[in-house]
Amino acid sequence: MQLLRNGLMLACAWASLAVLAPLPAHAADATTLRYGLEAQYPPFESKGPSGDLQGFDIDIGNAICKTANLKCSWVETSFDGLIPALQGRKFDAINSAMNATDKRREAIDFTHVIYRVPTQLIARKDSGLLPTPESLKGKRVGVLQASIQETFAKAHWENAGVTIVPYQDQNQVYADLGSGRLDATLVLAPAGQTGFLSRPEGKDFAFVGQPVRDDKILGSGIAFGIRKGDTALRDQLNTAIAKVQADGTVKTLAQKYFGNIDVSAK
Repeated sequence: MQLLRNGLMLACAWASLAVLAPLPAHAADATTLRYGLEAQYPPFESKGPSGDLQGFDIDIGNAICKTANLKCSWVETSFDGLIPALQGRKFDAINSAMNATDKRREAIDFTHVIYRVPTQLIARKDSGLLPTPESLKGKRVGVLQASIQETFAKAHWENAGVTIVPYQDQNQVYADLGSGRLDATLVLAPAGQTGFLSRPEGKDFAFVGQPVRDDKILGSGIAFGIRKGDTALRDQLNTAIAKVQADGTVKTLAQKYFGNIDVSAK
């Protein structure tokens, strides 16, 4: 009897553990895809006057959900908190203009690249600055915290006497640039154009020099971030991504938000 009782207790304990063990986030509801994003980076993702999410990545995300027969939902967090939140199962995929880099691949996986955009330096039109360590020596360059732009600036410029200033909010970078507390900012070109240069406060500023290049740091292009081992979701999204690229959806949306900037995933 005691042996039987112990066996029943052990079985109940295992059953309890099975109930309490967390399911993979996507497996918990296979019809819904939860995207993680920071909604402060127009034209990729931001909030409209009514508080609704809008932008290129929002439209891309919705198109991919439609193609994959999924329902979209959105979870907001700071950009530097996206990877930890993904690992913590707060959502299923990062959809926030995140470039797939070697460093990030150490922590998470990525889908196929959806699009690529250049990274450029913004400064006052009459500053004479260029995106080189020699030109920026002694200057203050603002970057989005945990972005590849921060990584690039620190790797290529910081040791040459350039002060790299990270911010959690790119809009605060623009505010400090306009007030003179910063000399320049390094951003994805469409974000800099829409978020600053096309606005009244950006009228005295411009892109200076050519786009910066370092494929190891800046990555192969923008993709969805996926948890390590979540291969079923990755494959499902890759199939949908290939379809929206092939049917012209990505190109059409890019023209809507970026104009003539080539975003093809070359």
